[in-house]
Amino acid sequence: MENLLSAASHETLPDSFVFPAEQRPPPSSAAVALPVIDLSAPRDEVRRAVLEAGKELGFFQVVNHGVPEQAVRDMEACCEEFFRLPAEDKAAFYSEDTDKPNRLFTSTTYGTGGERYWRDCLRLACGFPVAADAKNAWPDKPDGLREAMERFIAPTRALGMELLRLLCEGVGLRPDYFEGDLSAGDVVVNVNHYPPCPDPARTLGLPPHCDRNLITLLLQGSVAGLQVSYRGDWIRVQPVPGAFVVNFGHQLEIATNGLLKSVEHRAAANAAVPRTSVATFIMPTDDCLVAPAAELAAGGGGAGYRAVTFREFMRVYKTVGARRESVEKAFKI
Repeated sequence: MENLLSAASHETLPDSFVFPAEQRPPPSSAAVALPVIDLSAPRDEVRRAVLEAGKELGFFQVVNHGVPEQAVRDMEACCEEFFRLPAEDKAAFYSEDTDKPNRLFTSTTYGTGGERYWRDCLRLACGFPVAADAKNAWPDKPDGLREAMERFIAPTRALGMELLRLLCEGVGLRPDYFEGDLSAGDVVVNVNHYPPCPDPARTLGLPPHCDRNLITLLLQGSVAGLQVSYRGDWIRVQPVPGAFVVNFGHQLEIATNGLLKSVEHRAAANAAVPRTSVATFIMPTDDCLVAPAAELAAGGGGAGYRAVTFREFMRVYKTVGARRESVEKAFKI
């Protein structure tokens, strides 16, 4: 199977990565920018900004977020170094088994009709707090990756939980509504690597999709590539040094009875430079029953989504694909 681990040798775009013209989204032209929210501002101001951005766009960026700058720098550096390793140093982690918690893979034929995405991904997972056996299952090269990952996960997850508390306060739920099973699943980190592409206009790093989890925190690095769907167009997300891009997953949409939406986004390839991003996903436990909060269903004419265990949600999600329309059809009442 062709993969991108040797993508530097590709002088032309392999046919398996070419999307038909009608499936290539038009270039982004939206002039709207994602809000950048300073989390060190007064709490009332931050809560209002997070809720407004969440309702309007489903995406925003945060700065002064409390994740130590050194932890961010070390994580980004180790992840970039991982993808510069010789192929033989990464081969042991390469797997097409989607049930493996830790694996390296090239995006494959998922929901696209046969086309593949111009992306390699290192997926790492662990419970929280991080146990020694989980840490030892991560790659041991480059030196320092395991330690950088451990130092990064705790404050990043804490940031996600604080944003969830702010959202609860904003929509009228008790502040700890999302603690417990709704956020007690594995913390999953996807390190996405997009090598320089010989023909970026004919492929995608990732196709339009919605996230499956509760909330996502993304370090998008210094190279632009993330694009967010907005009113029929696409917002190009400009990198802000040290910021996290935050977006909501389907579980948050279900739990808030659609008040907060999971919004489609995509990743564009580029011809000039490699791009590496680090996405952290906060997930429910497999057996957690996710349903619209009673307080929000009562005030909005009843539940708009059926209750579903996260395990069952994922079974359907993998079957129907990650497009918003498909997931809505499966779970909206």
